[in-house]
Amino acid sequence: MTRKPLAIIQMGRPPEDLRQAQGEQADWMLAALDDPDLPVRVCRPHDDEALPAWDELAGAVLTGSWSMVTDREPWSERTAEWLRGAHRAQLPLLGICYGHQLMAHALGGVVDFHPQGREIGQHAIDFCADVAGDALFGALPPRFLANLTHEQSVLTPPPGAEVLARSRHDPRQILRYGPNAWSVQFHPEFSSTLMSACLARRAPVFEAEGYDVAAMVAGLEPTHDARQLLRTFARRFE
Repeated sequence: MTRKPLAIIQMGRPPEDLRQAQGEQADWMLAALDDPDLPVRVCRPHDDEALPAWDELAGAVLTGSWSMVTDREPWSERTAEWLRGAHRAQLPLLGICYGHQLMAHALGGVVDFHPQGREIGQHAIDFCADVAGDALFGALPPRFLANLTHEQSVLTPPPGAEVLARSRHDPRQILRYGPNAWSVQFHPEFSSTLMSACLARRAPVFEAEGYDVAAMVAGLEPTHDARQLLRTFARRFE
């Protein structure tokens, strides 16, 4: 029997300098999944590619982006409509950063710029709900490290969504929308090398905001727990 693929819905492209050095979001996801036998289908709605039929997929991961959900770009709104249908069809879903915000927006939440500004670098994520029986997060420790870079956040979760975890900056780091749909504000797919590149390329901007970029880069650690959740998602719903 042919296995259904996991869809990676790539939400736009990185800035060209980062793309040339580090690749694109789908590349980072594939590297983090580290499973050459996993059937994967990459879809790029920003290039006007058609989104796949829900019943053709084992699940879908929505990536981060350099766009803003509040810009309501046509390709993004088309993906939001697809998400509403996918959720009704009970397709397993995992939104990451922009994907986290777009899922919340699509399902009735409020997304906008965080009142306290950006969250950048590596930070602790703390569970604030019981996840012992959760299919995706049940095996993770109560606190784990994750890489983050975002200016917008989920300010109000959709009706019925549960907040599972927070960081010191953002109280809605993980949302659960049902037994097989989640979204996370952090980047489980980011390696320390990629996080370092994201910090270094805009170091003057971050330093002007009071960040010690050199110290942030020097302090980066592997984020094994965050990275593992991608593999858990792919293997559970393949």
